[in-house]
Amino acid sequence: MKFSEAWLRECVTLETDTEELIARMTMAGLEVDGVEAAAPDFSGVVVAEIKSAEAHPEADKLKVCQVSTENDVLIQVVCGAPNARPGLKVAFARVGAKLPGGTDIGEAELRGVASFGMLCSGAELGLSTDDSGLLELPADATSGVSLRDYLALNDTIIEVDLTPNRGDCLSMVGLAREAAVLYETTYSIVGNSLTPPSIEATFPVTLSSPEACPRYAGRVIKGIDINQPSPSWLKEKLRRGGIRSIDAVVDVTNYVMLELGQPMHAFDLDKLQGGIDVRFAKQGETLTLIGGADIELDIESLLITDQSGPLALAGIMGGASSGVSTNTVNIFLESAHFNPLNIAGKARKYALHTDSSHRFERGVDPELPLRALERASELLTAIVGGQAGPPITTEEPSAMPGRAHIFLRKARLSQQLRLSLDEGYVINILTRLGLDVEQTTEEGWQCLAPSWRFDLAIEADLIEEIARIYGYDNLPVAIPNISLKTTLDKETVTPLARMKQLMTARDYFEAITYSFVDEELQQLVIPDQPGVAVKNPISADMSVMRTSLITGLLLALKHNINRQQSRIRLFETGQRFIAGDAVIHQEVIAGVITGDRSSEGWANQNQAVDFYDIKGDVEALLSLSGIAQGVTFEVGEHPALQAGQSLIAFNNKYKSIGYIGKLHPNIGRFLDLNQSVYLFELDLQAITTGTLPAFWEITRFPSAKRDIAVLVDQKVSFSELRQVIESSAPEHLTDLKVFDVYEGKHLENNRKSIALSLTFQLNSRTLADDEVNSAVDKVVAALEEQCSAQLRG
Repeated sequence: MKFSEAWLRECVTLETDTEELIARMTMAGLEVDGVEAAAPDFSGVVVAEIKSAEAHPEADKLKVCQVSTENDVLIQVVCGAPNARPGLKVAFARVGAKLPGGTDIGEAELRGVASFGMLCSGAELGLSTDDSGLLELPADATSGVSLRDYLALNDTIIEVDLTPNRGDCLSMVGLAREAAVLYETTYSIVGNSLTPPSIEATFPVTLSSPEACPRYAGRVIKGIDINQPSPSWLKEKLRRGGIRSIDAVVDVTNYVMLELGQPMHAFDLDKLQGGIDVRFAKQGETLTLIGGADIELDIESLLITDQSGPLALAGIMGGASSGVSTNTVNIFLESAHFNPLNIAGKARKYALHTDSSHRFERGVDPELPLRALERASELLTAIVGGQAGPPITTEEPSAMPGRAHIFLRKARLSQQLRLSLDEGYVINILTRLGLDVEQTTEEGWQCLAPSWRFDLAIEADLIEEIARIYGYDNLPVAIPNISLKTTLDKETVTPLARMKQLMTARDYFEAITYSFVDEELQQLVIPDQPGVAVKNPISADMSVMRTSLITGLLLALKHNINRQQSRIRLFETGQRFIAGDAVIHQEVIAGVITGDRSSEGWANQNQAVDFYDIKGDVEALLSLSGIAQGVTFEVGEHPALQAGQSLIAFNNKYKSIGYIGKLHPNIGRFLDLNQSVYLFELDLQAITTGTLPAFWEITRFPSAKRDIAVLVDQKVSFSELRQVIESSAPEHLTDLKVFDVYEGKHLENNRKSIALSLTFQLNSRTLADDEVNSAVDKVVAALEEQCSAQLRG
């Protein structure tokens, strides 16, 4: 927010210079983002009055003006501005004046007529962007007075970058209140008088959605002259606050917003029908906004409507059909309180950002609407005239936000700040911050938060406020004294850091992606698990919480491919969020690979990664924690994986713990990926807890190996064969491996040959051939019975 330092000093007495004020505000949490002069450097420009404006004898577009400054001395100036006319007070640059940009003003001759000085536009003085004519000053401006003094241009514009919780400082009242607390003084705002009604006219208001708009204040003002210009002091304060002057009515509502922090809106009363109704949009409704943009409203958008339909997007922007214009005579002023949750994100949804939405999203004091209405009425009747009706307030008390009751413990305050503050000093800070100290006890203070501080809710908030006002740089430096309990590391649990080391050793890079993802992509990856919607998303493509880490990793992979990285190996550990009665946070590890198997080099062949590369990486992870023997892989289907190249991993309790496979072609096309991508995702909790390493003596006795080849149906997997073999073989079967798989000629349809190597060994003696052959026979018999296998000769 931008504000005028001079305006702040009008509201609060500050015995300090600009530099110290900026430093104090920044240290108090109101970070100053920029400082600039209220006007560019210029000199020799004074207020003057045009006494006459005659046509130039040699040029149609020029006028020969006689202007006076002080003592009614006339000075001839040639001017081309279309609004130059007798009686107009203007900005006059004398001979010898310096304008912004270093322009020197001297005597000149234009088309044979002498000119002694220059009549200036606002753009030429750097006060506005309007170069269509002269800068018009009020008729009561004193001629001869320096323009810098008349407009109080020797001022500083300060811009503060407020955190979202300090919406109370988005106004001059809020900034003055904050400065008064910091400098232990008082503040005041000019103009708090009530405007008595002179007519009985009102306009009915209905709150159909009181949970979103619990309070709505309005007032009818009739017979205004909207063509009356806004006073220069008002225009200047708007300009220094970063707001452009439009007309007197709009300027007043914007001024009240800057002064008090309450956004307002003025409707053309003669364009309204029936009465105001604050409700949510209906399906299919549209609205043409001020400026001409047409938007299609969704049912979650809060509207200001009448019998004819939508009039304004509540808390964001008014509609074109009901706004004031140069023909407006009667107006209806609106000043309402909106629930921040119902405004947050709506402006962004329609690609809008307004001063109103910026404030309502952060929260506006619910006690402001009537006060702001009175202030706007006071200014409007003084500037554009008119007769004001009585102010009306429609509200639903049960839906109004409450003020937080907070108990601040003395012991907690001392422990957190590492100092002991005087009780009276603490109460003084709390009171200056606007809190009501309802009760003081031996243990602490019972406080009631002010209506304008939505961010004060718990004890820690008050401790932070006291530290902020006391001064962070005044707090003592102390080493925290924390009682720590020693916990034993479980040897059966593999540390996450060790898993990350393994992945990086296997040439992966660790990625950290957003927990918010694109809903459309997530639906392709995990269609059967709806994502948890984010109430106030950063953008449309970050609207839901991730139900899989794969979504973010695929976007990271695409980002790298688009930057000419063809070989990519990424992994990530983090939480995925499963919707339910309560959102489940599940820790998982996921990875994606694509491109060549090895880095480019003279000794490496260019071989693309395949399914077995990523399966090997997963098996390495499982072996690290000692659970590889208890995990089985079965052919299965997953929406993110291509059929025929996907495995589901099960633990020894036959519970799914993750999946491995090749990215589904539909997702690849959605992301414009033209190369094969392989991925995995595993439940971290399931794979980190394994078994303790066991040690045994290396046997002195030889092993015996037997190779067999069996014919089985193509659908039979090795895991099924292994399960049968291990359950039927004696204990001295120590190893089982597949060394060949054949499908093709000389085999029956839908059959395949699998060659197996079986190793037998005892620690106590050498196995006899009969024992080994007997064990092999049992294995073959079990395979024939349970898997319809046939031993090949």
